[in-house]
Amino acid sequence: MNFETLKYSLDIWGIGRLELQRPEVHNALNMQLIREMRQALRGFTEMSELRALVLTGSGKSFCAGGDLKWMQEMTNQDDSERMKDAEELALLLSELNRLPFLVVGRINGPAYGGGLGLIACCDIAIGVESATFSLSEVTLGLIPATISPYVVKRLGESNTRRVMLNAKRFSAKEAVQLGLLHQAVPDEDLDAVVEKEVNGVLRCAPEAVSASKKLISAVDGRPAEKVLNETIERLAQTWETESCREGIAAFLEKRKPSWNPEDQ
Repeated sequence: MNFETLKYSLDIWGIGRLELQRPEVHNALNMQLIREMRQALRGFTEMSELRALVLTGSGKSFCAGGDLKWMQEMTNQDDSERMKDAEELALLLSELNRLPFLVVGRINGPAYGGGLGLIACCDIAIGVESATFSLSEVTLGLIPATISPYVVKRLGESNTRRVMLNAKRFSAKEAVQLGLLHQAVPDEDLDAVVEKEVNGVLRCAPEAVSASKKLISAVDGRPAEKVLNETIERLAQTWETESCREGIAAFLEKRKPSWNPEDQ
């Protein structure tokens, strides 16, 4: 995979890294970046050895949201072209949100608009204490439409109203309180904390991690009695997987399971 707006890598442990590479515009999203991200995510999904993905930005910012030059171009396009571009962004967010492996957001700096949408799609988000955040669309006469399902789910309706309707700028500490970030750390500690989160998943069966992500989506927001039979079926199916047999055997034999690197 060769990209102009992204940098990607995969280490020997199966940890992928995807870095937004438009630092001159604070990693703002344009159509090229959106399409390259979708291509990269498809590529990572096809890698059987992938255990987790770290998403971050280059330079001092994580992501400034939509590139205003791209947005300006959209105001002069016909409706069908605007719909196509909006669909590309919506599909990127959907695909990021549904990746079958752990996604850790390494939030290295400020994030605005669509950047918050990317964060909201990460399973775990760790940010630097110096970062600031804002759903700034309404100051530009725009609305955060395609990111809204993920932001509202992450922050809740009340908190979303608080920061979306007046484009409130908030700190990393407030981002943790709102639920956007899971942890805010000193800038110099970011890599160590992200690495700790990533190393944790190496102890876990990839098949079980993927199934657990699907389980969360399946039961979220549904009454327990409505998902009772589905959860019974999912557990019964899990008991017959190779991962389950290996994990239980390894525990009883007091050894590491096959998916856990020996020196981790």
